[in-house]
Amino acid sequence: MSLRDILIYPDERLREIARPVDSFEPALAELVDDMFETMYQERGIGLAATQIDEHRRLFVADVSEDRSGALAFVNPEILAREGTVESEEGCLSIPGINETIARAERIRVRAQDAKGKTFEQDLEGLLAICFQHELDHLEGRLFIDYLSPLKQQRIRKKMQKAARRERV
Repeated sequence: MSLRDILIYPDERLREIARPVDSFEPALAELVDDMFETMYQERGIGLAATQIDEHRRLFVADVSEDRSGALAFVNPEILAREGTVESEEGCLSIPGINETIARAERIRVRAQDAKGKTFEQDLEGLLAICFQHELDHLEGRLFIDYLSPLKQQRIRKKMQKAARRERV
């Protein structure tokens, strides 16, 4: 396993649409392991392959407090949505920014595990929110895209300013 670099907004590679995973070779399992290690190192609860510049339809998540709920979702899709809930979200690719976003409260999803086995699952609560957030990454969307253009512009400037400070 190894740590991967996380792309930081406004890096345009975060806008790339991920392609489906069609091969479940051992390298995919290594990628999943790397993603879990990177996510845990950065204290995240979800990480999409897009965020580490791997543009494949895959993300990992673990919303447990003791890291016992590791889940990998390959070729994920939402089959049904129900209700609406607002919650504060952050993102490993947009550090230091948290905003309230409305998402479906409950979702029915289909995905494959890292070995290619297809499963369906009903999700709610934080895992449902995390699933929707990470799925957005695979479509080239970020949680800040749900904000007003003015807020998006302020966040973009703040992130560009932070990037300039790091280069100095």
